[in-house]
Amino acid sequence: MQGSISHRTLLRPRSLRDALLMLRDEGPLTPLAGCTDLYVSLNFGTLADTRFLNLWNLDALRGIGVARDVLTIGALVTHAELQRSRVVQRRLPMLAAAAREIGGVQIQNRGTIGGNVANASPAGDTLPALAAADAVVVLASAASTRRVPFNEFYTGYRQTARRPDELIAAFEIAPVRGRQWFRKVGTRAAQAISKVVMAAVVPERGRPALSDRGSVRIALGSVAPTVVRARRAEAVLNGRGSIEEAQQALASDVHPIDDVRSTAEYRRRVAANLLAACLNSRF
Repeated sequence: MQGSISHRTLLRPRSLRDALLMLRDEGPLTPLAGCTDLYVSLNFGTLADTRFLNLWNLDALRGIGVARDVLTIGALVTHAELQRSRVVQRRLPMLAAAAREIGGVQIQNRGTIGGNVANASPAGDTLPALAAADAVVVLASAASTRRVPFNEFYTGYRQTARRPDELIAAFEIAPVRGRQWFRKVGTRAAQAISKVVMAAVVPERGRPALSDRGSVRIALGSVAPTVVRARRAEAVLNGRGSIEEAQQALASDVHPIDDVRSTAEYRRRVAANLLAACLNSRF
């Protein structure tokens, strides 16, 4: 049953400062921008929130740039903009690849990276890329700005470290050393929620040398309540273990479930196959 909008309130700040003051003084408010997730809930009649904060026109939350060798991506950067950005293509190609897999063209033109992260779905396509890149989430409030490592941002299913008076302002990514890899497994190439999604960073030579310990990074979505870093599998590979040993370790890193899109056993097998495909790939 489609939800009603007659009892809902939309606040329209003129600046980022206005938005942060509204969150502090007039909350609780639900931030919105592209609305690609909120409208799904509205149409299904499951949207419980009634008071919203429109961020779409806040240019302070847009833009992609590099300063002091750190890539900064504004929260309102769309998936289409991520694909087109030469800076993202060069420095974080796995994120550009993830953006190409999100919905269709309309959703890519409207949906934002901040919204994808804030939605906190374990199937969010950009999340493994950000996790494997060791990104940092920049959170802004009227009083201060703080930075939270992306791999500490999710505290549970659909739960994050963001406080009610804060907005995701941007993401910061230091240079990523090594080759980047991204794959999404879904029912079809577009307009499908992932069954399993993986992003990885591996050394240029394909396998870590003794001097490269800690260089392998593997992140997966749709296999646990939140996006996960495969720390056990990483440890095996960084210790020069075999692919088969890494696959065995990966089984302890993931905790998939049976749902309408797939079974837990299928997700385990696909995750293991993706890991092998990544490590055997010539990129």
